Amino acid sequence: MPVLPIPTPRRRAALLLAALLAAGGATAQPLRGAPTRSADFIVAVVNQELVTNAEVQQRVAAFKREAAQGGADVPADDVLRREMLETMINERAQLGHARDSGLRIEESELDRAVGSIAAQSRVTPAQLREQLQRSGVDYARFRNNIREQMLLERVRERDVNARIRISDAEVDALLAARASGTAPPEFNVAQILVAVAEGADGAELAARRARAEQALARARAGEDFGKLVAELSDGAKEQGGALGLRTAERLPDLFVEAVAPLRGGSVAPQLLRSGAGFHVLKLIERRDGGVLVTQSRARHILLRTSAQRSQADAIARLAELRQQVVAGGVSFAALARQNSEDGSAAQGGELGWASPGQFVPEFDEAMKALAPGEVSDPVVSRFGVHLIQVLERRQKAVDRRQQRDIARNQLREQKFESTFLDWARDIRARAYVELREPPQ
Repeated sequence: MPVLPIPTPRRRAALLLAALLAAGGATAQPLRGAPTRSADFIVAVVNQELVTNAEVQQRVAAFKREAAQGGADVPADDVLRREMLETMINERAQLGHARDSGLRIEESELDRAVGSIAAQSRVTPAQLREQLQRSGVDYARFRNNIREQMLLERVRERDVNARIRISDAEVDALLAARASGTAPPEFNVAQILVAVAEGADGAELAARRARAEQALARARAGEDFGKLVAELSDGAKEQGGALGLRTAERLPDLFVEAVAPLRGGSVAPQLLRSGAGFHVLKLIERRDGGVLVTQSRARHILLRTSAQRSQADAIARLAELRQQVVAGGVSFAALARQNSEDGSAAQGGELGWASPGQFVPEFDEAMKALAPGEVSDPVVSRFGVHLIQVLERRQKAVDRRQQRDIARNQLREQKFESTFLDWARDIRARAYVELREPPQ
């Protein structure tokens, strides 16, 4: 079975709210005079905030529930607990930074967020409040939890986007590859990822390296790469670990450097090390050139994850809607108007004509793979889960300004995650963090 990865920063809000519901509303309390339950104990102090053992266990339980819904394996309990504690420490540090920088969430904004959560559950805000109370969840704490997640998302988007620099030279280089009428090379790379937890000690790091070196040796000896992925990889196992055809700017630089000299079907001779762990790479296919620009007119249905809807629930719901469309019982546009949580809902999910790179990579790749009239399986992106239908395609020459805007957005998306990780490390380094041992 696939291993469910530690949640990315963009999915932590949904998991935290799910934990809140499951735990009857327990949330972090400030140090100033806030007691903890007698059966609980403090595991970390971050600036002026506490992290308690009960909170960590609630987060672990929520993660395991989502893994069970998705039919995935999870890391060992001690690894998962350590990662969840680290996640919560980072969140507390980022919240403190957000408050210190003057960010606030107005009550009207919070009311709209609560209303959106209620709408996702097809209830009114008053009915949602009654449901929470019946579940033992304190409504004021529930609202405060939502406020904190909104603060986290806002400070991340503000600070990370401010750090990203896209030079005119980078835009020019990307456009130059398209000016000749041919697309840049595309690579389909498969990987075996042997994950390494942040802060792993020397013994654990050596063990993970040994596992990765074993995978590399077996792959170089000619063993079936897909079987090695299923046996040894901590990353995605679908399609034998293949990432699909991507241009160089949509792959990590170290991946491109490793596979650029290879022929299709070759395994990179060296083990790669990144912040995620160790990578064994195989170049499945390389395509040089292509026609520019093919635009797609598509529509989608977007479901966002929340306390009431996990990622697995959103995928299951969209799979049901897909069956209705494929069976011909209802139109895609009608379902989009009724269900989509995106501004395009009123237009039946219509997104207009889009050039390559205009959407986030996951959406773009899924859309490119569809024939006109075809409906995708549920697609996960940082915005939620999508159902996509391509209506038609055309060849279109876009003007210089549009080309530059698309190229700039594509480069920004490429840099976002690595810039976020750098920013998060900086915030953590400036925070006062005290780890505490369990009481004896």
